[in-house]
Amino acid sequence: MYQEERIIGILQFLKDHRRISVEQICEKFNVSRDTARRDLVKLEDRKAIVRTRGGAILPSSHNQVKNYSHRLKTVSSEKQRIGKEAATMIHDGDRIILDTSTTVQACANHMGAIDCTVITNSIHQAESLSNKEHVNIQLLGGQLEKEHRFLYGTSVIERLKKFNVDKAFIGVVGISDKGLTIAHEEDGMVKRNMMEQASEVIVLADHTKFGTTEFFQFASLDDVDVIITDKALDYQYQKLMDDHHVQLIVTERFN
Repeated sequence: MYQEERIIGILQFLKDHRRISVEQICEKFNVSRDTARRDLVKLEDRKAIVRTRGGAILPSSHNQVKNYSHRLKTVSSEKQRIGKEAATMIHDGDRIILDTSTTVQACANHMGAIDCTVITNSIHQAESLSNKEHVNIQLLGGQLEKEHRFLYGTSVIERLKKFNVDKAFIGVVGISDKGLTIAHEEDGMVKRNMMEQASEVIVLADHTKFGTTEFFQFASLDDVDVIITDKALDYQYQKLMDDHHVQLIVTERFN
């Protein structure tokens, strides 16, 4: 196999698995460690990868987070399945927190006629749930983040500390060995406090969030009880979840 063919194969592997080791290159393409390293050097020269100790990852892509209204219109079927599964975990009498993410919005949309109390800092969540007769809504007041339609700031956090809830449903931009990360510090600070007030923390994240690390870390994996996702994880992330005693629920098993 020519080097260019291996390079295409390495890049495809990275797109599927987000990282690759020298050992994996040797095994997959039946080449020596020196050859594998030369392939990585060429990819690094092209700025197609970032070399790590023992392998490589794809470069970070800090795409601008689209505004909330746009994201609501483009919620994927994967997020809808995750939201539907999350909604089955809400029962009569529950006191829950819902954050501002679109995957958590999908959870709210799938909630049935449940007699429960919902605390949220999302204007969209409150509007959506206002049509559900038996849901009591506590909208946390604070400064409005206009583009992404959430309330944040000291007043939100101080009011959050008054509530003790059964479950918090939290969305993320990234899940990795760095913990849970998000683009905006203001949103992350609210999420952190939401988690602290809940007996059980349930993270909703499609498979693209794993292996991604965003700007602001707001929690560690030790703070999480359950993650609901749409596809089975690679071994390294499955082990990472096991090491931190995080229960995984994979929606593709139910379809």
